[in-house]
Amino acid sequence: MIGLGAKIRRLKYKLKHDFLTIENIVFLVAVVMCLTWTYQSVKAMTRNFELTERLNKERKSLELLKVEVEAAELENEYYKSDEYQELLARKNANKQLPGEHMVYLPENSEEAKNKHKVVTAGKEEKEYSNFEKWMMYLMPNH
Repeated sequence: MIGLGAKIRRLKYKLKHDFLTIENIVFLVAVVMCLTWTYQSVKAMTRNFELTERLNKERKSLELLKVEVEAAELENEYYKSDEYQELLARKNANKQLPGEHMVYLPENSEEAKNKHKVVTAGKEEKEYSNFEKWMMYLMPNH
């Protein structure tokens, strides 16, 4: 039976000569550096992805705002036009050009509203699902 002191000395010797050799230390440092490099690379790629997504979102927002500004400018130009001014004067002030007469028509009756409706012979059109529409398109004879 070996005493506790001898066991400790053997453990120190094994650590010093078997585990803490130059090769093992260099290997351990290399592994730690590789893991650190991998972690930092993944972290940088994730951050770049998030920033790219944010940039794309901001670009889309900018494009939308540009389109809205352009639409507002066109709308302002329309409101400044003589055509719009004339239409507005006709509508709000009942103005008319020389030789024109205002004609007020009554509301359409139900008979007039339904005059040109297509009447099916008791057949209601079936609503088809998207799948059924594709099947009818792909296999028209079935």
